[in-house]
Amino acid sequence: MTKPEKKDGTVGKALEILDLVAEVGRPIRFSELLANSPHPKATLYRFLQTLTNQGMLSYDMDRQTYSLGLRLVRLAHAAWGQSSLAPVARRHLDLLAERTGETIHLAQMDNGQVLYVDKRNQFSTVEMFAAAGKVGPAYCTGVGKAILAFMEKPALERALAQQAYLKYTPTTLTSPQALCAELDKIRAEGFAYDREEHEPGIICIAAPIRSGGNRVIGALSVTTTKEKHTLKELDDFRPILLKCVQDIGDEAKAWQFPVQS
Repeated sequence: MTKPEKKDGTVGKALEILDLVAEVGRPIRFSELLANSPHPKATLYRFLQTLTNQGMLSYDMDRQTYSLGLRLVRLAHAAWGQSSLAPVARRHLDLLAERTGETIHLAQMDNGQVLYVDKRNQFSTVEMFAAAGKVGPAYCTGVGKAILAFMEKPALERALAQQAYLKYTPTTLTSPQALCAELDKIRAEGFAYDREEHEPGIICIAAPIRSGGNRVIGALSVTTTKEKHTLKELDDFRPILLKCVQDIGDEAKAWQFPVQS
């Protein structure tokens, strides 16, 4: 899916470079960045110097590599406390994980994608894609569909246009029409399933978190494996999941969170 052209000037270009370094997931050399950057060599070098001087990037002189800087860590901690549901939801996630014995994911929407802001995985040794800080597709995850279903129409239309509709598994919804039909059902029932739509063998039941004025501010899921439970068995967790999202939403009314987009 082609990303829309951004016209945010110098700041936008600098942030795109930070995104590029972050996406690699390891220290990266200038030559690698240059190969994946639209900027000329001199321009890229100038941005890297500025970002390093400002502490947004760190440069290892021995290895000649760039990595994300500690200033970003401080900013991330501040964002986690100011804009994330995680501090409000923490004790509720602990309780839900204890009562279900399953993996719990807390997510919010970020520019049409799901941002996992917290996770409980106390009793599971199964590796899953979702982890705190990771970004995933909204159209094929339980938390993503739960949020999409309750977004206001203008925000929903923008989010739907941002979906890639890639086919990850045989059950992935790969068209806006199929997704919208699913969202109608979720809206009517108040919860969503992930039927192995993003990862083979991984299923979940998810519900939206709504605050004042029924504004959707996130979603919560109980996630497990097909080998351990069936979708029908996940319904046993529905009452405590719905109670949990209601409690988080009630507690979050005193907080000001960004609108889901």
